[in-house]
Amino acid sequence: MSEETSNGALAPTDVQGGASFSVEKLYVKDVSFEAPNAPQVFNEQGQPELQMNLNQRVQRLNDNAFEVVLGVTLTCTVNGKTAYLAEVQQAGVFGLTGFEDAGVDAMLGTQCPAVLYPYVRQTIGDLIQAGGFPQFVMQPINFDALYAEGLRQRAVQQEAGGSDGELAAGTETAGNA
Repeated sequence: MSEETSNGALAPTDVQGGASFSVEKLYVKDVSFEAPNAPQVFNEQGQPELQMNLNQRVQRLNDNAFEVVLGVTLTCTVNGKTAYLAEVQQAGVFGLTGFEDAGVDAMLGTQCPAVLYPYVRQTIGDLIQAGGFPQFVMQPINFDALYAEGLRQRAVQQEAGGSDGELAAGTETAGNA
């Protein structure tokens, strides 16, 4: 298991023979909450409809450090009117050493967003409640399955000749939550 260092970062963890993964820094990069139809929306009767969009950006900072930004946008509408829109971009700096390229890609696409997601989930929940709306708890997300689906889609694109082989770190999902 990882242990916390004196600066609050997690100490590196050996993941595979000689490889290490560390959380160097976690921070909120951007937060937004809007309730454009308040206070009238509080009197609306009807079933709320929720749409969640999830995306991820990765930036290499140096040979062994990456910034990963997990973005979540949650939109709630009632009777076609926007009740609220909550957006959070939770970021982290992660250290990855000793991994093959495919291993780095997998860690950035699965483990890093899995570390960031609980922070996004808490921030979104707090924003919604502070906006005067009922508590909302975001369900867990299987980042391993999302990453596997992204790999499958990239393989299909490469077979069709629609990709230059570059790895794109981004996933968008939409649906009722």
